[in-house]
Amino acid sequence: MAANLFILCPGQGAQIVGMGKSLCDSSVSARELFAVAGKVLGFDLASICFSGPEDRLNQTDISQPAIYVASIASFRAAVESGKFDAGAVTAYAGLSLGEYTALHLSGAFGFEDGLRQVAQRGRYMQEAAVASPSGMVALVGADEPAARKLCEENAHGEVLVPANFNAPGQIVLSGSSAACQRAIAAADAMGFRALPLKVAGAFHSPLMQSAADKMAAELAAVSFSQPAKTVYSNVTARPHAEPQSIKRLLVEQIVSPVRWEQTMQALVAEPGGRFIELAPGNTLAGLAKRISRRLAIESIG
Repeated sequence: MAANLFILCPGQGAQIVGMGKSLCDSSVSARELFAVAGKVLGFDLASICFSGPEDRLNQTDISQPAIYVASIASFRAAVESGKFDAGAVTAYAGLSLGEYTALHLSGAFGFEDGLRQVAQRGRYMQEAAVASPSGMVALVGADEPAARKLCEENAHGEVLVPANFNAPGQIVLSGSSAACQRAIAAADAMGFRALPLKVAGAFHSPLMQSAADKMAAELAAVSFSQPAKTVYSNVTARPHAEPQSIKRLLVEQIVSPVRWEQTMQALVAEPGGRFIELAPGNTLAGLAKRISRRLAIESIG
């Protein structure tokens, strides 16, 4: 019996200057994909990915389409080189932005439609971040009840919520700048570690509601197909269903916590799984080690 093949798609934060260059140097498919992306976006995405500047690549409206394109390029290059058969994939899972990559690879929508969605998503999230001073904090050592208690006690009428359940003992909080500062101080007193993250704003929190509202309108105008393969939802940590439900959950995802730990636990429970993490980087492989020590993930970026 063939092993299950799971494809993992990284999210924002995985970007790094130089991403995609080696893929384009060695793969015709990757080069063609970056060329199409530049035409769709109206600017030279490849140049920013390959050469920076870093501060431009790190901006939300650039990093999201950049990661989407680099991930799909790595998938196509791997299939082109015979690393695995696309038809053998059992399921896809993507972290936040990576959920769009996963849905495209499963056949839910075309590359160009997905790229336009991701570019708009990045733009709307950047606008929401600029509109409200906010941030994110990595909380190390806490479980979900402790994280929620810390948020409730330090919100003080402002937004402060769990935003990413990444792995056991690693939860990211989102909120107003002042609330994030209170959370850092409170975490230390509770015996946890809390580190501010270099992000534009409070992603996956109610402070992103304006971005969610705009994305609802964007997604309503795009045709989705039933995915040919299983794709996991960040919001529910369960497989997506029909296209209208997918659109609704993609909107909810912008203001809801990402349940990555629960998603990975569901995949790990499947027998004989082979895991491949797409470009860029190996962030998801690092998180996986916290979820299961026996889990081996091939990072092809």
